[in-house]
Parts: sequence; structure tokens; C-alpha cells
Amino acid sequence: MKKKKVPDNVTVNRRAHYDYQLEEELTCGIALTGPEVRLIRDHHVQLKGSFVTIRHGELWLNNLTLGAETAKNLKLLITKKQLHALERAKQAGSQLVPVRLLAGGRYIKLVIATGKSKKKYDKRETIRQRDITRSLKQTRL
Repeated sequence: MKKKKVPDNVTVNRRAHYDYQLEEELTCGIALTGPEVRLIRDHHVQLKGSFVTIRHGELWLNNLTLGAETAKNLKLLITKKQLHALERAKQAGSQLVPVRLLAGGRYIKLVIATGKSKKKYDKRETIRQRDITRSLKQTRL
């Protein structure tokens, strides 16, 4: 029996967890060409500074860095039901943030999350909590 291959993280947007209070995640496909697929599979991609927008009833990933080329805009593939849910979340004041890029088997997927921007004091509290858990782990060892 053939084992299912678990998708591995090609890249993770670490800044997203720091800047946003992330809530609900959604996995969607990406419309890509051959060279773009090769660059992603070779880990020549960055999600830093990228963002998701809704234009003309479609979902777009903007400012993706692929290789040396920047400001790449790619169409994201989701169902209409998922798109309407994201539009409602956007109208409620949430942001659409790309979190991870997955490329395990045959397909390349993007995980996006809805989230609200953190204030400066919330970011400081996140750093403080991270330092506390890190020091607790070190004392246990």
C-alpha cells in the first residue's frame, strides 16, 4: 500500500505570527507556470512582505518573491463558498495573511489565515511570553 506523502513547509511567514492575531486558516491552491513551480520546489521563494487581496471576485497573492524576481502576483484557487466567507471576514475588519507555502506531493498549496493586527503593546507581550517559555525550558533541562 502506498503511503501518502505529508506536505512539507517550503517557507513560513514567521512575521505573520508576530504582527497578527491569527484566527482561522484556509489551504488554497495556486495557479503557477513551470518555472515558478521549479523555483518553489527548490526553496527560492519568500513570503516576507506578501499579502492577499480580493479583486473582481478572485483571490490574489501579491508581492511574492520568486528567485531574483519580486512583486509577483499569483491567482489563488478556492471555492466560491470559501471566497464569500473570506469577504465577510474582510468586511468585519480582518486581514488576509499568507502563513505557509506547502509543496509535498503533486500540488503546491498556500495556507492563508484571517487575523487582526496587533498593537505595539501586544507585540511586546508576545516577546515577553516567548522569553518566559524559553527560560522555563532551559531550567528543566
